[in-house]
Amino acid sequence: MAAFWTRLRTFDYGSLPRLAWHAWRRSLQVRTVIISVTLSLVAIIFVGAYLSWSISQDLFDSRLKQSLTDAARAQVVAQQIFDSADVVDRADVQSVVSQATATIRDVSSSSWLALYRASGQDANPLAPQDFTSPELSGGVITVDLRDSVREGIGRQYWQSVDIAGPEGNQPGIIVGSLTTIPGVGDYELFIGFDLSPAASTLAFIQQVLWFAGTGLLVLIGGIAWFVARLVVAPIRTAAATSREFAAGGFDERIPVQGEDVMATLAQSFNDMADSLQAQLRELSAISDVRERFVSDVSHELRTPLATMRLASDVVFDNRDRLDAPSRRSVELLHKQIGRFEDLLTDLLEISRYDAKTATLTREPTNLVALTEEVVASIQTLAEGRGSPIEIHSPGGHCEADVDPRRIRRIIVNLVGNAVEHGEAKPIRVEIDSTATAVAVLVEDSGVGMGQDEVTHIFERFWRGDPSRQRTLGGTGLGLAIAWEDARVHDGAIDVWAEAGRGARFRLTLPRTPGVPAGESPLDLEPSSQEAQL
Repeated sequence: MAAFWTRLRTFDYGSLPRLAWHAWRRSLQVRTVIISVTLSLVAIIFVGAYLSWSISQDLFDSRLKQSLTDAARAQVVAQQIFDSADVVDRADVQSVVSQATATIRDVSSSSWLALYRASGQDANPLAPQDFTSPELSGGVITVDLRDSVREGIGRQYWQSVDIAGPEGNQPGIIVGSLTTIPGVGDYELFIGFDLSPAASTLAFIQQVLWFAGTGLLVLIGGIAWFVARLVVAPIRTAAATSREFAAGGFDERIPVQGEDVMATLAQSFNDMADSLQAQLRELSAISDVRERFVSDVSHELRTPLATMRLASDVVFDNRDRLDAPSRRSVELLHKQIGRFEDLLTDLLEISRYDAKTATLTREPTNLVALTEEVVASIQTLAEGRGSPIEIHSPGGHCEADVDPRRIRRIIVNLVGNAVEHGEAKPIRVEIDSTATAVAVLVEDSGVGMGQDEVTHIFERFWRGDPSRQRTLGGTGLGLAIAWEDARVHDGAIDVWAEAGRGARFRLTLPRTPGVPAGESPLDLEPSSQEAQL
């Protein structure tokens, strides 16, 4: 219990709107219940308001009718008393008035009375004084009501008022009529009726409606939650099964229960899953056949290719004994056989990536040392083409867990392309690292590329300028394989290029498998100062 109160005190109440919005977006059941309760609340408010108004009107009309009846009967009885009285002096008149008022209280069951001499009459010494019950004093009887009673002989007039009581103002009705005291004149008779019992009844009814509405709302919420749970449960099952199926669980199926629309959906999903699984099996079989075919073909091709290579090497080593045309043919044959070997190797590597059978042989590797080895192997050729290679390594000396064979192949491709398109200008290679990533940037100042060409740079056998001949060999698959090599390491190769300004290729790799590389330690685009150079 103490832990509960501690969590309650330390809870971040400011996060409640965010949690509520999260629940609204994520839960169909929550949305269903909230919408059902909200609409029910609106309906209950409207129905409750109508019932309260209707009951209050009925109570008021009933009490008004009863008050008018009681007032009319009391006025008739009082008039009979006045008509039958034989008065000779003021004391007799006062006695008759007292008798009449007592009778009015008995007949009307109300002690709220007022009797005023009608204005506009001649003075009469027998006329009794006006009197008013305390409850009707203080302007409760309005001038308009008195004028209406005085001018409407033989008629009743009423008015709703607030009458001061011991517990504050309380609702009431005043009924007025004109009566005549023989030998004295006309008098305005007003009888007040208390509506507090009706108001109390209305308040009780409204309270009952309030509690009933609240209970009904809670009941509706519970029913909505139960029904939504019944409806959402199979949907959740379908969603979970779909996620498992999308993640590779092709044997997952949705249980089919009943014959309703959810059962139809489940059966349709299961039929679709069976069809997809069958097609996947077929594609897997085709992939296996293709992989086996490529393996068999490569094996069969390697044997005659090795023989051709040996024979070509023998002839190539003795080319000086041949005449010029034959020597040229031998050189071309030797070169194309070597290119054919490279093409076969690249095709086999691409087929492994397509079949998703490529595996990594990771080991701690220093990318600076690896890059220096690659540059050293190609430096002589690059200088011969007028493109010396400069290495800058402010970082990157730490070891990264990678497959050195594949990373070497990436760097060879990037540096080789820079030499190929460097236009006899220096090439810059930079290596740097962060706590999570290591990057190699290869920059040339050659012909560059347009943005349309950049989008196709990693496509297989794509060439930016078909009329341009490869002077360093190549199979047209180098950058495609390099991109796959980087991807299988969870890395990336990014390109910046501009026609006439050269190109920048940046390889970024995570230092530790499973840990995202994050932001690359090297900028892809050249700085403004570099751009001016």
